Amino acid sequence: MQNDTHPTPPPEPAPYPADGHVEPGGPSAVRRLPGLVLRKASVGPMDNNTYLLRCPATGERLLVDAAAEPQRLRALLAEDAAEAVAEGEPTPRLTGILTTHAHHDHVGALAELAAATGAPVLAGQDDAADLPVPVQRPLRDGETISLGATRLEVIGLRGHTPGSVAVLWRGGEAGDHLLTGDSLFPGGVGNTGVDPERFAQLLGDVTARIFDRLGDGTRVYPGHGDDTTLGAERPSLPAWRERGW
Repeated sequence: MQNDTHPTPPPEPAPYPADGHVEPGGPSAVRRLPGLVLRKASVGPMDNNTYLLRCPATGERLLVDAAAEPQRLRALLAEDAAEAVAEGEPTPRLTGILTTHAHHDHVGALAELAAATGAPVLAGQDDAADLPVPVQRPLRDGETISLGATRLEVIGLRGHTPGSVAVLWRGGEAGDHLLTGDSLFPGGVGNTGVDPERFAQLLGDVTARIFDRLGDGTRVYPGHGDDTTLGAERPSLPAWRERGW
């Protein structure tokens, strides 16, 4: 049995691949941007992506989707802290755990990480009651989240769940970077079952609040699997609407 106090260390982090691919049980991928450090790791049997965002100027961090494998996520926090110290940056501290939506595969490690770190939990207002822990900050579309010297924008994307949210970092010359949970993937929007109203709502929000507002170079970091860009997905919007999923 693995010792929970001294978890087996994960492989060394890797440079961020062009497609954003990370393997379950494999190393995290690290992208250093001017004003933001982004780490991506795959956890759990459903290849869930967990992201760790850090402001290098202040050390403030936000963990996005504590989906599974709490030992792995604690190791991810430790890995990031060690890098910050090595770079001479401020000592990191976790200032929030954000859940993009309340589905079970995205919250498997949430209770343990929240208890271990004491970090406040953030989630969309209409999903908050379905999380396994109290939500200290319910989020609405259009809000901003302070992360040290930078800001993250909250985008409500109704349909996959009532309170699904995406998180946008505007990086200026470094481009826009968008964490979409299960609302937008390479090849389509998230699952809305066989409910045409939910699909119409999700596609409508994704179109109006993401594609109509952001440029083709926007990098999309989904809740499972590889990354994409809005430019790669935009031509398919009519086909998604036609097929109804």
